Amino acid sequence: MDCPKITWRLKDRLVQPRFPMVMGIINATPDSFFAESRANTVDEALRIAERMLGEGAAILDVGGQSSRPGSAEGNEAEELKRVLPVITAIHQRFPDAWISVDTWRSAVARQAVAAGAGMVNDIGAGLRDEAMLTTVAQLGVPYIAMHMQGTPATMQNDPHYADVAAEVTLFLSGRLLAARQAGIADVILDPGIGFGKTTAHNYALLRELQRIQALGAPVLVGLSRKRMINEILGTRSDDALNGTTVLNTIALLNGASILRVHDVKEAVQCVKLAEATRC
Repeated sequence: MDCPKITWRLKDRLVQPRFPMVMGIINATPDSFFAESRANTVDEALRIAERMLGEGAAILDVGGQSSRPGSAEGNEAEELKRVLPVITAIHQRFPDAWISVDTWRSAVARQAVAAGAGMVNDIGAGLRDEAMLTTVAQLGVPYIAMHMQGTPATMQNDPHYADVAAEVTLFLSGRLLAARQAGIADVILDPGIGFGKTTAHNYALLRELQRIQALGAPVLVGLSRKRMINEILGTRSDDALNGTTVLNTIALLNGASILRVHDVKEAVQCVKLAEATRC
């Protein structure tokens, strides 16, 4: 049986992504929760990019604004200063690499795409910057809309839901519609594991991921080395790789199309094994 295929518009060309795929995290920030993902210099970012591409990453996600729980919000100028040199350098060194910019700011998205990015990953789902959806539509690139309760500074202050899977699915359904009405051709949905959710909420979303998949858009899951693993296993982020691998596998079996990870090699292995059980 052939696996289902879709086509994405990427600026002025069409590409055919092969799901499931792996997105590698490159943080151009000094305070992201997992130190190994931090790129403090452009050269360091290039080394991480080369390693991740060699290990099979389909997308490199570059962010310049920490979104860990309790993090303070930086300004636009600082975010641009962090991400633009990294995106420019990766695009020049690896012109065929697919680069995503992790930002909720439309101005950052616009300049990042001009520098070589080909996707926008927005934790605000177009609600933190009202110009984001129209900007992405004009740029003609795929768009990731994520669910978050609150902001990174407040999201873990007693998050609550009556039915987390139903509420997140309803939210993402609305953002999918808004993105399409704005003219965005290709939308990916992210339930926002760890963004305004307790560990119990995160596991409920993982169990019921197919409810989000039923909306008809690819689903991205980012649970790499997060608290939901450490609270169960008694680990820390720096020794949570095994737990991450287990949950990435469950996510794939429950319908995830994209894994956003710190550890590309192991995630690619998850994809290969999970794929062998399906089609």
